[in-house]
Amino acid sequence: MKFLKDMNFHRKRVLVRCGFDVPVKEGKVTDDTRIRESLPTLRYILKQEPHQLIIISHQGRPKKLRDKGKSEEEVRNELSLKPVAEKIASALKEQVYIAENYTENVPIEPKIVMFENLRFHEEEEQGDEAFAKRIASYADVFVQDAFAVCHRSHASIAGIPKFLPSCAGKLLEKEIKNLTLENIERPFVAIIGGAKLETKLPLINAFLKKANTILVGGAMIFTLYKAKGFNIGSSLLDESHLEDAKNLIAHHLDRIAIPLDVIIANKFAEDADSKAVVASEIPEDWWGLDIGPKSINYFSEILMKAKTVVWNGPMGVFEWEQFAKGTNAIANVLAKSKAKTIIGGGDSAAAINKLKLKRNFTHISTGGGASMAFLAGDKLPGIEALQGHPGQESNNWHF
Repeated sequence: MKFLKDMNFHRKRVLVRCGFDVPVKEGKVTDDTRIRESLPTLRYILKQEPHQLIIISHQGRPKKLRDKGKSEEEVRNELSLKPVAEKIASALKEQVYIAENYTENVPIEPKIVMFENLRFHEEEEQGDEAFAKRIASYADVFVQDAFAVCHRSHASIAGIPKFLPSCAGKLLEKEIKNLTLENIERPFVAIIGGAKLETKLPLINAFLKKANTILVGGAMIFTLYKAKGFNIGSSLLDESHLEDAKNLIAHHLDRIAIPLDVIIANKFAEDADSKAVVASEIPEDWWGLDIGPKSINYFSEILMKAKTVVWNGPMGVFEWEQFAKGTNAIANVLAKSKAKTIIGGGDSAAAINKLKLKRNFTHISTGGGASMAFLAGDKLPGIEALQGHPGQESNNWHF
């Protein structure tokens, strides 16, 4: 795989796939984290004085809005990349020309061109090769920097590298370096939270081969409790994976730490009455919504001895303040830790950003599903596509 340092962009038309799926409200970007993360790549390319920088990205899910009955005009207004282009223009102190769709020719004059939302075209998510070839025809070289969607086989992810000399951008390079868990210091602890055991089971199985200890939180703990024969009240149960839970309990409890107590609520609501109970004493009709104080202490003792920690998924319903204590406590323990701390994107990253603790962590991934798939050892189409593309001399990664 090649990286920016391996490529020459001078007087070239450079196509960059970015991950600018950012929150927008009333036409303004409300969280520009992903935009800021891509700026080093864009600045590096511009320093080499390319003929043109062409930026492509997606935003949201147009198909979902269409399925809800919204008109094409409404969809395009709601999920336009124009607010993102404004942010980029401001950060780079350059004008950014907006190309409305992928059927028009790219104008020669503008130094920076940004195409509208890739997903306005159904061919993108279909992985249509002709669509990928059309986009590739606008440029001389391709830079992949959208790690957050590298687990998708979309046209701009897996397709474009078939037609252009390609490399990874700085953000993608950083993600690969930090999420490749080799020669790690031990004890190595993985924290895995989330709602359904089904979703996180591949990650748990992957970390059973790598980590010294796995701390499990989130609603999936109730499927594990059920496997132990505990009553779980109205708590979420992933019944289709109960046998998998029984297998984990039977064979891996020496490596998997599950919460000792939980915060339960009399209804699934932000204003519910709540209390802490030991894991085996959840009453009928009560919901488990967070890990309890004994669990926080138990997990904290393990984490304070760790040299490497990977965290993916919250400990409870962290969006509601009274059920965010477990997630917040883990974040604060890790923020004070001297261990290498890697956050696997998604809700874990959101919790850390909310607490303004970002600077205290070694790496916070921009990917949710992509980081989870990478950590689980899956091959990501977007990364695989960068190996063996036209002009590629080697399939080895050089850091």
